[in-house]
Amino acid sequence: MPRLNSSTKKILLPVLIITGILSFSFREDLFQASKNLDIFSSLYKELNISYVDEVNSSQLMETGISAMLNSLDPYTEFVPESEIEDYKMKYVSTQYGGIGTLTLSREGRFIISETLEGFPAQKADLRAGDEILEINGIPLKGKKYDQVSQLLKGSKNTAVKLTVKRYGETITKSINREEISQPNVSYSGMMNNNVGYIKLDKFLENSAKEVQDALVNLQKNNPSGIIIDLRSNGGGILQEAVKIVNLFVDPNVTVVTQKGKNKEKTIPYKTYNQPLAPNTPLVVLINNRAASASEIVAGSLQDLDRAVIIGQRSYGKGLVQQTFNLPYNSLVKVTVAKYYTPSGRCIQALDYTHRSVDGTVEKVADSLITEYKTKGNRSVYDGSGIYPDIAIPAVKLSPISQTLMSRYYIFDYATLYRKQKPSIADPKTFKLTDAEYAEFVNYLSDKDYNYSTRTERLLNDLKVEAEKEKKLTEIKAEYDALKNKVSVSKKNDLSQFKEEIRRLLENEIVTRYYFQKGRLENGFRYDEDLKSAFNVLDNKATLSAILQGSGSYKSIGKPGSGFSANAGK
Repeated sequence: MPRLNSSTKKILLPVLIITGILSFSFREDLFQASKNLDIFSSLYKELNISYVDEVNSSQLMETGISAMLNSLDPYTEFVPESEIEDYKMKYVSTQYGGIGTLTLSREGRFIISETLEGFPAQKADLRAGDEILEINGIPLKGKKYDQVSQLLKGSKNTAVKLTVKRYGETITKSINREEISQPNVSYSGMMNNNVGYIKLDKFLENSAKEVQDALVNLQKNNPSGIIIDLRSNGGGILQEAVKIVNLFVDPNVTVVTQKGKNKEKTIPYKTYNQPLAPNTPLVVLINNRAASASEIVAGSLQDLDRAVIIGQRSYGKGLVQQTFNLPYNSLVKVTVAKYYTPSGRCIQALDYTHRSVDGTVEKVADSLITEYKTKGNRSVYDGSGIYPDIAIPAVKLSPISQTLMSRYYIFDYATLYRKQKPSIADPKTFKLTDAEYAEFVNYLSDKDYNYSTRTERLLNDLKVEAEKEKKLTEIKAEYDALKNKVSVSKKNDLSQFKEEIRRLLENEIVTRYYFQKGRLENGFRYDEDLKSAFNVLDNKATLSAILQGSGSYKSIGKPGSGFSANAGK
């Protein structure tokens, strides 16, 4: 047997010690897991046997599982067998059996909010605004939204009978369900200045193929630039995002890297095909609801200096989930890694690992935000989503508009308008006349659309403080006069915010005739993000300056502490 010399012993001893510690740590983890499972199992058993009232054992277990997973992050979730199909439709596939409607629950009533063009409901002339009273003879009164959704869905080629109320009249329709395949790309086409536009709503199955097909069609027109609209796209399948980036980027380029606790979860994702549009000028639109895979596309194209990003800061979801099968046809979706864009940054905004004492989750502190460099040495930052190269202020609706929307007055008026007028102009040109807007104002004459403005709330706060300090009597005359002025001003809101309200009305009305495509096209002429994209693509010097980080397009400071981007005016 060979003997170990003193030098070998010195090297081997630390290895043995480290191995011993790891082995002990592993055994300790196994012991703790076994111990806790034993406690949980015994507790669950005693509750079922001994609790004073009857216990729903399944519900009790799901409550325990949900509480456990919620302590980690919102994306780690348990999916029981009964919810598998809904899960697949939400996160994996765009296909399901149904009639093609979107519904909303309103004071216990179920109203069709939109019908999808080309699908059974639209072909059968079901309309937005119709109230669904019965499905297959089953009254919907007292039903929950999920129950109604399940009643509408079913196997392909099966019939479903709906009784609806429209303008006070009851109508019954028998409709054959079809496979409802909602596209990932909801719209594509040529726009102003020979610019191609692609609206991508989600990153589910075949999303990259749909973007590719749209791009091929646009290239037939030799576009001067391409706009990819990812606004309000909550993400989906990571690999689809990589394929989409590959349409514009050369092969063998790292698009994103996921890094997990386990080595096998650390995976770089690279491009592998020749791009379709390697040199076409590119703009990506984002907003605060663009998340996950959307941020991978926007972040990687920004890091690679391949696209100009326009809009508002994105959501900031830098986590990767993977599903694992569990017994009895259930599964669990687990956050297994964080992802990093080509510059090395992770844009995760909320730190779920280090919660506050009360359990709340904090945003990554400004002091911890780190600067990274793009391929061309531009500054980008981690920690709080993707910051656009050109920041456009988010659209903020006035209180009067928010109230009219939330109380469904705009929705209901569009329903009434559809009844009175069988057709309208093209969605890109449709506009309500002043006389028609006056009719809407008259429609509101007997409606309650009272709301509290910020000024009114501040006045109320002033009154409360004045009463506490016993000074209200001294300032009452001034207070009453100011309150009266605010009240008078508020009555003028329908006039003051006329153009804003008119745009909302036009957009809702257009949807009744031209569906989702019409809604989008009608909004184009008011879209400031889109206008900025056209300006950038129309000016090659501006585009180049942004991507090179030169001149006025260099970022100023860190995000969260005065970060801004000059729009080049």
